[in-house]
Amino acid sequence: MSTTVPAKRTAMQKLGLDKAATQKAIFLLLAIVPPFGGYLVLTLFPNILSVYYSLLDWDGLTDSTFVGFDNFVSAFQDPFVWRALWHNLLLMLFIPVLVVLISLLLAYLITNKGYKESGFLKILFFFPNVLSTVVVALLWAFIYDGSYGLLNELLSLTGLNLDNFYWLGDERTALWALIPPWVWGGVGLYAIVFANAMMAIPKSLYEAAMLEGAGHMTRLFKITMPLVMPVVRVSALFLIVGTLKGFEMVLILTNGGPSGATDIIGLYMFNLAFGNEYHNYGYASAVGMILFVILVTAKLLMDKFVPNRGVEF
Repeated sequence: MSTTVPAKRTAMQKLGLDKAATQKAIFLLLAIVPPFGGYLVLTLFPNILSVYYSLLDWDGLTDSTFVGFDNFVSAFQDPFVWRALWHNLLLMLFIPVLVVLISLLLAYLITNKGYKESGFLKILFFFPNVLSTVVVALLWAFIYDGSYGLLNELLSLTGLNLDNFYWLGDERTALWALIPPWVWGGVGLYAIVFANAMMAIPKSLYEAAMLEGAGHMTRLFKITMPLVMPVVRVSALFLIVGTLKGFEMVLILTNGGPSGATDIIGLYMFNLAFGNEYHNYGYASAVGMILFVILVTAKLLMDKFVPNRGVEF
């Protein structure tokens, strides 16, 4: 009898452990397999196919012809590719920097100034992110309109009469006019992200700094910025990648015009594959592979030159 009870207990414990292990395996299977399967089918497999398509002369409908690296040679000799990349570089130099700086400033004011309206301000800042890209682009198209646009009306109040000047229709201003809507649409999200990161910083650090006589700017650059730098780094990476890949805003506002003044690489690739004049999936895929290499290079450069670790507390 004395040996039977422990044996039964051991068997029941083993059965319980086996049941728990089975439940854990089923949970992991249900939690991991569907999203990973979706990633394989919807992301990884199409990207692998794009590598194959870049070696073809194919319009997506008729029979394809294998051309090897001819598409890449043509892309490097294509002046429109270099023009689009130059426009991407200009946007990449301004949009991520402006979004990060403005977001950091707003987040610091919300978390350290003690405004009673901080909750409302967060909602107000985040509002543009609730809107779709189409809505944001159409809103700014009305602002830039030459006949009844808000921008020209505001400038006229200062004595600068720019009636019938279309900001998106002039080659001198079209590309630069894309920056404000892009920044306005992205600031709110990152302001909330940075504000949450700043709220995690212990108040005792600021209190000790104030006892030492540190002002707002000193606390910002000596305490806040070093502690939120990992969040800023990741956000900057997302912004750079989004600026290089994104084209929806440009597609709606200018569609690359006037005369290609706002054409960017994502939009050029889209028009090559799905435009009214061209249907060259092979060449578009080759341009996409070049964009992929640029994105990977940008990520590696950021890893090398931007600090990866923040100050611990």
